[in-house]
Amino acid sequence: MTTTEGTPPQTVTVTIDGREIHAQPGALVIKVAEDNGIYIPRFCWHERMKPVGMCRMCLVQIEGAKGLPPACTTPVTDGMVVETRNPAVKKVQDGVLEFLLINHPLDCPVCDRGGECPLQDQTLAFGPGESRFVEEKRHFEKPVPISELVLLDRERCIQCGRCTRFADEIAGDPLIDFGERGGEMQVITYPDEPFRSYFSGNTVQICPVGALTSKPYRFKARPWDLASVETTCVNCAVGCRGALQSSTNRLVRLLGVDSEPVNHGWLCDKGRYGFEYVHAPDRVRNPMVRKEGELVETSWPEALDAAADGLRRALDLHGPEAVGVIGGARGTNEDAYVWARFAKGVLRTDNVDCQLGDGIPADVILGAPRATIADCDRAAAVIVLAPDLKEELPVLFLRIKRAAVDLGVPLIDVAPRAHGLSRYATALVRHAPGEAANAARKLANALTGSVTGDKAIDEAAAVVRDRAGDVVVVLGRPSLAESPQSIVDAAAALLGAPNVRFLSALRRGNVHGALDLGLAPGFLPGRVALDDGRDWFVSAWGGAPARRGLDALGMLDAARSGRLHALVLLGADPVGDFPDRSLARQAVAGAGFTIAVGSFLNDSTRHADVFLPVSLWGEKLGTYTNLEGRVQRAGQKVSPEGTTMPDWRVAVELAARFDDDFDLESAEEVQDEMARLAAAHAGVDASLIVRARDGVVLPLAEHRDELVLSPRRIPVTDASWEPIIPGSIPDEGLTATRLTDVLEATGTGATTTVKPAVEPVGDEIDEAAVVEQAVSDAQDLTAAAPDMYRWTPAPDGHAVPPRDAYALRLVAARKLYDKGDMVVRSPSIAALATAPILLVNPADRDRIGVRDGDDVRATTNRGSLVLELRGDATTAAGLAFLAFTQSGPGPADLIDATAAVTDLRVETLK
Repeated sequence: MTTTEGTPPQTVTVTIDGREIHAQPGALVIKVAEDNGIYIPRFCWHERMKPVGMCRMCLVQIEGAKGLPPACTTPVTDGMVVETRNPAVKKVQDGVLEFLLINHPLDCPVCDRGGECPLQDQTLAFGPGESRFVEEKRHFEKPVPISELVLLDRERCIQCGRCTRFADEIAGDPLIDFGERGGEMQVITYPDEPFRSYFSGNTVQICPVGALTSKPYRFKARPWDLASVETTCVNCAVGCRGALQSSTNRLVRLLGVDSEPVNHGWLCDKGRYGFEYVHAPDRVRNPMVRKEGELVETSWPEALDAAADGLRRALDLHGPEAVGVIGGARGTNEDAYVWARFAKGVLRTDNVDCQLGDGIPADVILGAPRATIADCDRAAAVIVLAPDLKEELPVLFLRIKRAAVDLGVPLIDVAPRAHGLSRYATALVRHAPGEAANAARKLANALTGSVTGDKAIDEAAAVVRDRAGDVVVVLGRPSLAESPQSIVDAAAALLGAPNVRFLSALRRGNVHGALDLGLAPGFLPGRVALDDGRDWFVSAWGGAPARRGLDALGMLDAARSGRLHALVLLGADPVGDFPDRSLARQAVAGAGFTIAVGSFLNDSTRHADVFLPVSLWGEKLGTYTNLEGRVQRAGQKVSPEGTTMPDWRVAVELAARFDDDFDLESAEEVQDEMARLAAAHAGVDASLIVRARDGVVLPLAEHRDELVLSPRRIPVTDASWEPIIPGSIPDEGLTATRLTDVLEATGTGATTTVKPAVEPVGDEIDEAAVVEQAVSDAQDLTAAAPDMYRWTPAPDGHAVPPRDAYALRLVAARKLYDKGDMVVRSPSIAALATAPILLVNPADRDRIGVRDGDDVRATTNRGSLVLELRGDATTAAGLAFLAFTQSGPGPADLIDATAAVTDLRVETLK
């Protein structure tokens, strides 16, 4: 390899269309060209999938090579000379496009892809200009539904293989393939196996023609009718980047944006189609108060006065310990901070919890050593001690699958039963519910060099010890039917192994932001313990709680027993969401005065004395913090419906009725206050947030190397959406070719990788200077503010009762489509939520004396349910699995939240 003076080491020099370029050895010609503003047309190539060279559109001329090799499969070498636009290449491009158009129908005016179609664009830019083909084109029945969400038009397919490769390589759901041969080749599904993948919408987005279309979007709008804004999906805690689009003040479509550290452009179908609840007809759009036993609409002043009067009465009669706040994990960071300030600074209660008894104590999440999603790619190993990530955090599932399959990272699965990642695991460590700590101790001992006698664990640990990097533990609740203490003890055991860091697997959209900003008992904003930060926040706010408060379980128990006299529900539904429905029902009925801050009437909020409706995602500005601690923007795309207002504004208005003026007028002002007072958010003010291309990982001072700024300010409300063009496209004027370059290079219209957006106004910034200033500000505040909390595990005190020989030990976990408010109010995915089925090992099924599909009675000390039973080989003998659903009968009717585990007896109905 030769290099020229000034060339960075470990690069090769190639010449493309007369331009000398330095590139990494082994990089593909098509990628190197694109990164340097030279567009090579393509259909089959996608940056996130393996190259296959199927479409032949990217053929180029390489000096010294025979024929015209495809740019998508050819790696660059030192001294390579490439021509992408000479007459020989142009002739081949004409020919390929002419062949593709032989059978492709000319139905652009009625095709959903019209106006954002790479085939249209590339035909205009690279095609022959007219067709010589006059014969009849092929015809198929159309459209064919290959799933509940995806429609197939076989006439339009150009056999690029993007959809089939994505399903197999990326999603691990090889449910579609090519069938037939020659002119009859078409995408097919297998008999009795529809394309029921959680990631099916991605195939529509990456399809370069209109062969695959989205059923929810079909005939809804044209791309030129849509306005877009970059945002963050909040249907789970991964925080996938997306482009949210609207027409006539209604949300129409969410497209995946390629964020390197987060989602790689992918979205799960719940995130992609689950925004429809924003326009649900039964949404509460105006405030309500209870009069004569009924909730009736009223004005905001009357509702706010009633809410403040009820809280003041509880405080005057019973003190701050009589007031509790549950929820807040679905709002923005700004919502969480202002509500924490109101609850802890004005009401001075520490009875605050954004989790609903289904997570992990805040001490562990906030204080344990943390990892990022990208750390999984370079980890010594990934240990999954969590629920099924495919069900609860689908895109994190894709990232860890990629790390294990494509990058060779050892994957160790520690769980009571098999789940989506189990088939990719290097080692399987099975444990009974409530006994995860025992398995974790054995694994920790093996990682430190001890021999455990378990061949799979010992062999996996030996591989891990030979690899550099941290061990990333994905930590969550594998089962809601057991106490979280089992997982806490397991985390404590693994913390004893060398170089262990944790990646939280809590699921709610902004639960990590809410925890960071004080919506947890014993904590104040900035990951600061209450006792450590009390003086700091008393000085800033004028008040703080005197002692540690109750978590959600404690508050619900206090409400049931009459010790909690005022309860605020921040977008929370304890009756539907808390693992113990009996306790939740009694608590909601027993709370003396209830304020619901939300959008829908449900089994919990129907008991409210005051209902304060708030703006939803897509209707308000703000930020969200994902599971790795990355603060990302969320844009406003439509105007709020009714008279709703942001959650944080409601808290400001309530505080004013307690004679406390927060002096906060905008989300940006809230962000600036958080940056001044919250240690974890130090330096992360509004001016940095709008320039951070992929968000900011907290704390900034520890993650400065991961901060990438856009040269200009990023819009959050601007209707014009201008994606970043990788590299710089030469200024050729707005010719058809240049238009195609821009369209395809940016992925505008969801046909390829959509890049993050920038606003086309404002002066460019000195990125290094901005980062240095932000880090300096963060270091100054960190030096002055109280220290962030560090978790020190307490001695193991978890006891699991002995097995009942006549009972099965229950595992209860959530499914992606969980019958929650967002799912049941999003018509496109509502039908995908199914009733829970009791899964047991076939041996246990035979012992009970039933067949698959029979109804049985399942009974615990909490209650009894009649359920359909099926045998399931992935469920170990002695266990039973039941999916947790938020409405209708389910495991919440059987679980005692105070018990270490849940044993249930199963009986036939005969």
